[in-house]
Amino acid sequence: MTTPTPQSEPEASAVVTRILANLPRGGASEDPLYLQLAGAMRQLIERGELRGGEALPSERVLMKATGLSRVTVRSAIDDLFRDGLIARRRGAGSYVSPHVDQPLSVLIGFTADMQRRGATARSIVLSRTSGLPDPEEMVKLGLSPNEQVLRLSRVRLSDNDPLAVEHAVVPLFAVGGGEVGESLYETLKQNGYMPVRALQRLRSAIADKQEASLLGIVDGSPILHIERHSFLANGRAIEVTKSSYRGDRYDFIAELKLEP
Repeated sequence: MTTPTPQSEPEASAVVTRILANLPRGGASEDPLYLQLAGAMRQLIERGELRGGEALPSERVLMKATGLSRVTVRSAIDDLFRDGLIARRRGAGSYVSPHVDQPLSVLIGFTADMQRRGATARSIVLSRTSGLPDPEEMVKLGLSPNEQVLRLSRVRLSDNDPLAVEHAVVPLFAVGGGEVGESLYETLKQNGYMPVRALQRLRSAIADKQEASLLGIVDGSPILHIERHSFLANGRAIEVTKSSYRGDRYDFIAELKLEP
């Protein structure tokens, strides 16, 4: 992913033309003007005509093209921002929020996934502790009461944008005593404990204050809670990770086939 840059005049004009074409004509809508403008841009985004990472025309350009006030134009942009359809970056204006399409059939770590997309993965470590497992960890990881675990909580970022909060638990022996780099899966691989399959449970949720703060979203925004339970080739459980993913940035894709 690349940092969006301001549009050239021809690019901005082409986008403005499409926005104007979507605006209601001659009093056809009773919605406030800012909602009409927001709706016109929303349609372009949802139809894929404005793609992730594409810059929106500046407030000045939209004001000139529509004849609307700065307050009205800004309110329209704010409406899209609250819904997670656009993002703001200092010096680059507003741009369409890029979505990450994640196939459910592929087992891949966050760092490797971002690298294959051309993005830079980074983590903010919230906590890193080791200790004896609790009853749930013993059951899910098949550990005895005296086998230690590593608990690692991080905010995962792509090109400095927070996408997920992860809370991972693995046996301490699987990470060589607790030293983990940017990629947990790479550390597991180096120590001979790379998982080969996983079960994932997904459910929709609403971000609480802590999740919203860590993910840079509004309290109460939609998120996805995901629990991943990973296994070695011999069937031994090796990882349990509970994550909160931004609902406005992640789409999980499943391929379905007709049962014979």
